[in-house]
Amino acid sequence: MDTKAFKRSLQQSEQYHRKGFGHEAEVTGLLQTEYNSSLVQQIRDNGYRLQRGNVTIRLAEAFGFCWGVERAVALAYETRRQFPTECIWITNEIIHNPSVNERLREMGVKFVPVDAQGQKDFSGIDGGDVVILPAFGASVQEMQLLNDKGCKIMDTTCPWVSKVWNTVEKHKKVDYTSIIHGKYKHEETIATSSFAGKYLIVLNLEEAQSVSHYILNPGNTPEEQAQRRDQFLQKFAKAYSVGFDPQTDLVRIGIANQTTMLKGETEQIGKLFEHTMMRRYGPEDLNQHFLSFNTICDATQERQDAMFKLVEEPLNLMVVIGGFNSSNTTHLQEISIDRKIPSYHIDSAERIGPGNRIQHKPLDRELEVKENWLPDGSIVVGITSGASTPDKAVSDVMEKIFALKEDVVLA
Repeated sequence: MDTKAFKRSLQQSEQYHRKGFGHEAEVTGLLQTEYNSSLVQQIRDNGYRLQRGNVTIRLAEAFGFCWGVERAVALAYETRRQFPTECIWITNEIIHNPSVNERLREMGVKFVPVDAQGQKDFSGIDGGDVVILPAFGASVQEMQLLNDKGCKIMDTTCPWVSKVWNTVEKHKKVDYTSIIHGKYKHEETIATSSFAGKYLIVLNLEEAQSVSHYILNPGNTPEEQAQRRDQFLQKFAKAYSVGFDPQTDLVRIGIANQTTMLKGETEQIGKLFEHTMMRRYGPEDLNQHFLSFNTICDATQERQDAMFKLVEEPLNLMVVIGGFNSSNTTHLQEISIDRKIPSYHIDSAERIGPGNRIQHKPLDRELEVKENWLPDGSIVVGITSGASTPDKAVSDVMEKIFALKEDVVLA
């Protein structure tokens, strides 16, 4: 399928929208009321520091809603105002924040149901319905299905995600395999891979090193090559395109990434494959075997850089706020864990209390409850939040910490 031609055709349709409908002023005021915080602004104005009693909050200098998220939420609100009586659907969570998604449900937006196998059921959508594509985007197959149904489409896909789609389409045009640094189950990577030709998804540097080893050591005999090929396909099951063959499809490769991955790791993976192809084919032929474009999201990079700066300060503990399925939030959590700072990932202030306890999600584990998580005496608490977390959620967490610490002292 010529995905570039399809996108162009879709975007020229009268049924397709990716800009607002003239309700910007009304929506902006509503979003400020629902999601902004005077306390957060106070801390910003005070050098990202606030002390109350024996608690000092140190806020990361870049955190929370990014421009792409603000844009997506605003467009979803505008869509509801533009179509007050129509049935409105969204193909996935607008962003990875439970309160924002719940607010859309309250506004009458329906979420496309997902069956036990993880497949979306579009059967309930009728031709006259309005469908919102979330900030992470949607697969080209989903777009085509909705277009064929005759739905009105509001596309809130972040431009940074669209930039990655353009990159993998460039790979496809010159018959390169796209190696995508991302999570193969994540909706953004699912969408990105749908615009690619041949692709392979690697989760981290360790998986990338495994691919590099295969490129440099595919085997000497036909038997050894067949064995290594089968082992490779088994290791990366579900993470490659239909018909992918590592023996032929790793000769010419291009790098892309899910925009919310760790910037440093994406850069390491790019350098790894550049050196791998140079070793395999020689520096003079590198440009015939390797392509790399910068597809790291500025907002993701800024939040990670701010987190690296914050964890250099003396902190007693770190609180990372964001949806548990938010990739960029999880990577912020990894940074504090790497610095051996006690760290708690929560999705809202409701996870704190009652008493000096917190329900949080440790990295790669299920939710746990920690008793007496706030230590005695004066403490410094670092706080950051993922790109899908509104300031109001950050403010609610800080107020809970101040109140809880006060109660602990009084007790």
